[in-house]
Amino acid sequence: MHKYALLQKLNGKSAAIGIVGLGYVGLPLSIRYAEADYAVVGFDIDPAKVDLLNNGKTYIAHIVAQGIANAIENGFEPTSDFSKARDVDALIICVPTPLSKHREPDLSFVLNTVETLLPHLRAGQVMALESTTYPGTTEEELRPRIEKAGFKVGEDVFLVFSPEREDPGNPKFSTRTIPKVCGGTTSACLEVGLALYSQVIDTVVPVSSTQAAELTKLLENVHRAVNIGLVNEMKIIADRMGIDIHEVIRAAATKPFGFVPYYPGPGLGGHCIPIDPFYLTWKAREYGLHTRFIELAGEVNSTMPEWVVAKIADALNEREQSIRGSKILVLGIAYKKNVDDMRESPSVELMSLLQAKGARIAYSDPHVPKFPRMRRYSFDLTSVDLTPEVLVSYDLVLLATDHDAFDYEIIERHARLIVDTRGRYPGPRRNVVKA
Repeated sequence: MHKYALLQKLNGKSAAIGIVGLGYVGLPLSIRYAEADYAVVGFDIDPAKVDLLNNGKTYIAHIVAQGIANAIENGFEPTSDFSKARDVDALIICVPTPLSKHREPDLSFVLNTVETLLPHLRAGQVMALESTTYPGTTEEELRPRIEKAGFKVGEDVFLVFSPEREDPGNPKFSTRTIPKVCGGTTSACLEVGLALYSQVIDTVVPVSSTQAAELTKLLENVHRAVNIGLVNEMKIIADRMGIDIHEVIRAAATKPFGFVPYYPGPGLGGHCIPIDPFYLTWKAREYGLHTRFIELAGEVNSTMPEWVVAKIADALNEREQSIRGSKILVLGIAYKKNVDDMRESPSVELMSLLQAKGARIAYSDPHVPKFPRMRRYSFDLTSVDLTPEVLVSYDLVLLATDHDAFDYEIIERHARLIVDTRGRYPGPRRNVVKA
């Protein structure tokens, strides 16, 4: 009975959708549901975020304020009052899943969220987890908590896992157009999950279980981590041989089959690639398995910042300078180009390593005007404007994240020395060192 009533609401768009965690995943999803004429309640523990949203303002660079204002007009209600969870028909959880200091899964955000929601849970609701995690989380951690609260999963409350696939700042894809994988705890749960997403996502891909859906997301991220690790290793080999790895990748990418280009960089950033593969590594130990590819890629990728620092030291040494006492300007501190997302940014690791060696650090990033609060790093810095006078005043300019907003011609013309970690300057250049 609960299933049919819920399906009718979801398919008829009379359901109220609750989205928990209004960050890089939850906020665009909230806007998408509001666009599709659902009533949406957005939950977040940060009252500052809630206030900004209620005033039609944004805190994520690639999500425009007008989109938020339109969502508010369509009935989007941001709140920190979790008791309102009782009023919605769907609860979609989009909270972080970081690693602990021992590089093991930290499910505290997910489990604390579920525990906060449980007192307000009622029969006839669907709960969807979107946070990336190891296979078995939904079944082993969420289902027992829901059933301990007195509900029968698949009859009273419906439980699904549907991993997020956001690519911040990528104009080619949107929440609506990226196909969405969904797995249910039971067949009834899957049916409800497909109804939950099919009205707002163009293509929903059903899989046989929540475990399959959880592993799908991890495979996607492991695939990228391993291939980036490979090309980072190739970069070191090419550098030692005096070959430009970016030239080689461009040439290889002309092959119309059997090759997909991946690009090296100063390290891995974002929430997904540096973190998610280790969720699988951790879970695999339970089955007596050693994930050698994943760990080798992680080892290669995690050494990239140190390798870049060594290249900086060599570049300064050629000019009879040391890192200690040098003025170094870091260009781009977001983890990828054209966004303000700082999660696991290798630029910040580079800043920390260089400062520890005595460099005087500054940064320029049009998307991050002031260095934000971070769990592991603290810099009392604001973004520097890139004028010719500013550029020439630094001993070295480190191109860490190649935002399109930078004027690369002016940078090359006025910087004394550039260390390019992104291949933005092809071919040999008078004042450019490739890293």
